[in-house]
Amino acid sequence: MSPFAKRFMRLRGLIRKESLQILRDPSSIAIAFVMPVVLLLLFGYGVSLDAKDIRLALVVEQPDAQTSSLTSAFHHSTYFKSITFHTIQPAERALVTHVVDGIVWLRSDFSARLLNHGDAPIGVFVNGVDANQARITQGYIQGVWQTWLQAYARQQGHDLAIPVRLEPRIWFNAAVRSTDFLVPGLIALIMTLTGAMLTSMVVAREWERGTMEALMVTPIRIWEITVGKLLPYFILGMGGMLLSVAMALWLFNVPLRGSFLVLSLASALYMMVALGMGLLISTVARSQFVAGQIALVATFLPAFILSGFIFEISSMPAPVQVMTHLIPARYFVAILQTVFMAGDIWPVLLTNAAALLVMMVIFLGLARHKTRKRLD
Repeated sequence: MSPFAKRFMRLRGLIRKESLQILRDPSSIAIAFVMPVVLLLLFGYGVSLDAKDIRLALVVEQPDAQTSSLTSAFHHSTYFKSITFHTIQPAERALVTHVVDGIVWLRSDFSARLLNHGDAPIGVFVNGVDANQARITQGYIQGVWQTWLQAYARQQGHDLAIPVRLEPRIWFNAAVRSTDFLVPGLIALIMTLTGAMLTSMVVAREWERGTMEALMVTPIRIWEITVGKLLPYFILGMGGMLLSVAMALWLFNVPLRGSFLVLSLASALYMMVALGMGLLISTVARSQFVAGQIALVATFLPAFILSGFIFEISSMPAPVQVMTHLIPARYFVAILQTVFMAGDIWPVLLTNAAALLVMMVIFLGLARHKTRKRLD
């Protein structure tokens, strides 16, 4: 038998052994296929950055035609669920007890000042505990007020003098749905879990069970051990990716404006990076528990917090922004959001893919350097 045939038989035996281990381990199947479904359902339906149905208190001290017209604009807005009060005190109590998120106060002289002087201030109180929600609420109130003011000016037979008129155009996510933003980035977290966390416990499991010593005395080479352990998990991770993409397209109606081939190639590249990180961790930690904890802290949490998946990188402090360049998920999230929402924008795709390629070489090289056929 030729040396090539012997190497092929050894490699096939290792791949079969690892594949059987995956099939016999329910946790591996759960992380690869059940966890993506749970995370996608949780983030797709349970987590939303959209501000809708904001609870708003409308305080109208002197109801009349003008106040009725303005409050009607709030009642018919899709962004607010409004409650009417006649005095400010119960509205303030509702704000303090979190019954409402904001107050619009029309004082008793609102209509008189509007008709006589054209100067009728409106009191606005917003719950600022959540700063982002407060800014959005304030902007929506300003938008409703501005729209009503223009309609009121037309009713009076003159145009509202506005020196600058905005004509907004929203690119890539015209519906401004946070689901279209969150679900693609979530695929990076899922592949990080499948690739890094599962692989991190592969070699550690061999040391714990004492089977690594048996492998050391065989003619199997280090690269054969590496390929034999990585290939089954690569296939497992790509299967989880396909499941996630299918749910994104058909369950959450996230558009895929780019090429599926480009998405698959980028996912395969990131999967190799995640496998390299997991293999490197597993060669350092010879305990499955320790390897799993290191993988959680070193791969999943940075991917969740520092990749731009939820938190915008440009809004982070400068030192943290520099740190994000060391997080592989940052580049893959940029690729995912570009392919799904904008299309095949090659300057963005190639730049981030090149960074992933460099990281793949580094992690796999370090893992190969740390993996030696020695018992010490």
